[in-house]
Amino acid sequence: MPLHPGRPAGERPMSVNPFLGPANPVGGMTQAPPRHRLPDGPMAPSTAYQLVHDELMLDGNARLNLATFVTTWMEPEAGLLMAECRDKNMIDKDEYPRTAELERRCVAMLADLWHAPDPSKAVGCSTTGSSEACMLAGLALKRRWALRNAGRYPSREARPNLVMGVNVQVCWDKFCTFWEVEPRQVPMEGDRFHLDPAAAAELCDENTIGVVGILGSTFDGSYEPVAELCAALDDLQERTGLDVPVHVDGASGAMIAPFLDEDLVWDFRLDRVASVNTSGHKYGLVYPGVGWALWRDAAALPEELVFRVNYLGGEMPTFALNFSRPGAQVVAQYYSFLRLGQDGYRAVQQAARDVATGLSARIEALGDFRLLTRGDELPVFAFTTAPDVTGFDVFDVARRLRENGWLVPAYTFPANRQDLAVLRVVCRNGFSEDLADLFAEDLTRLLPELRSQSHPLTRDRNAATGFHH
Repeated sequence: MPLHPGRPAGERPMSVNPFLGPANPVGGMTQAPPRHRLPDGPMAPSTAYQLVHDELMLDGNARLNLATFVTTWMEPEAGLLMAECRDKNMIDKDEYPRTAELERRCVAMLADLWHAPDPSKAVGCSTTGSSEACMLAGLALKRRWALRNAGRYPSREARPNLVMGVNVQVCWDKFCTFWEVEPRQVPMEGDRFHLDPAAAAELCDENTIGVVGILGSTFDGSYEPVAELCAALDDLQERTGLDVPVHVDGASGAMIAPFLDEDLVWDFRLDRVASVNTSGHKYGLVYPGVGWALWRDAAALPEELVFRVNYLGGEMPTFALNFSRPGAQVVAQYYSFLRLGQDGYRAVQQAARDVATGLSARIEALGDFRLLTRGDELPVFAFTTAPDVTGFDVFDVARRLRENGWLVPAYTFPANRQDLAVLRVVCRNGFSEDLADLFAEDLTRLLPELRSQSHPLTRDRNAATGFHH
C-alpha cells in the first residue's frame, strides 16, 4: 500500500463545474468541497461520481499498460458475478458456505494442475495476491525450520536465512525484513539474469529455511531452472546431510507452464518442492485481488500456523495475513476455471505467447535494439538498445512511448548488472495482435527523432526508472 503525505499547505479546494448541480446549476455550488478533509455536508451522488470520474481520467489506460502483469480485461459475465459477490466477506465461511466451497474447489484444481502427489491431501488457501501467498509460504518454511532446530533456536548462533536470486520480487525482501530472516541473494552474472542452482546451493547452511525458485522472473520473463535447483540441493544433502526445501514462486509462470510447457518439470513432481504460489490476478486471468498458496501436503504447513477461529457461530481454519476481504475475486477465479478449462487456458496463454514472440521479433528487426528474452517462456520480453546506439537510451524510448499512451517500464538491473538498462513488455490477454501492430508502428514512428539525438536526454537513471513491480 502506498504511503501518502498529508495535505500540502495552501492547496486550493476541488473545482466543480456548475452544471453538476442537480437542478439549479448554482445551488449547492457556493463552496467547493475540500480535498483533504471531509466536506461539511453531503452532495448529490451524480456530482460525487463526476468529480471522482473526471480526476481518474488522468490515470493511464490500463489496457495500454505494458508494465503490469495484472489482468486488465474480463468478460462482462465475470464482472457481473463479481458485482454480485463484492459484499460477501470471504472470511465468513459459515455465512457464505458456497463461496467457501468455490475456494476449496479452486485449491483442488490447482493441486491437480501442479501434480500434487495426492491432490486430496494438498492444502492451500486464497490470498489477496501472490505477495501475500509468498509471505505465507515463507512463514511455513521458517516455522518448519524452527521446529527442526528447536534445541538451538532462538539463539545468537541460529539466525534463519532464505536463499534466492537477486531478481526476486520485492515481496521476498519484505518477508525477510518483517520476519527477521537473513536474505542470501545470488547475483546476476553476464547474460545470466536469474538464480544459478550451484551458486544457490553454496549459500545454504544449517540455518537455511529454504530456497526460492522463480517460475518467470519479473525482470525479463525467463524461467528459473527449478529442476536443476532441486538436483543441486539433492547433491548438497548427499554431501552434507542438509535437507533444504524449495518454494516455487510461480506468480505468473505457474499459470503458463502447465498449459504451454507440459514437459517442463518444476512443480510438486519434484519431491523437494514444498509449496507453490501463483497470482490469480495475473495469468490466472482475474481482476486484481486474488492469489493462491498451496503446500504439497499437511506436513509442509505446520498446524500451529493455522488458526481455528470461532467466528459468527462457526469454527473455521484460517491461514492469512488479512482477515476481511471480498469473495468476488475467488468467485471470478472459479468462473475462469469453469469457463475456460485446460483447453481454453491453453488457447489464451498461447495467444499471449504468440503476440510476445511476434512483437519481439519485429522490434529486433528494427536494428536499434538487442533482445534479452523473446517471450517464449512467460509472454514477456526485455530489450535494450543495440551496442552502436549512442544517441538515445531506453529511458528516452519509454518517455516517448508514453506520449502515445503506451506505458512501458525502463529500469536498470540489480547486482551485478547495474550497468544494464532495459525496457520490458508484458503481453497479457487483451493485448491483441492488432494492439501489438499499433505498438510496433508507434515505436517505428518515434525512431527517426530518437536517432537524431546527439546523446540520451536522461539525467538521472534512478529517477527515470519505471520498474516498481
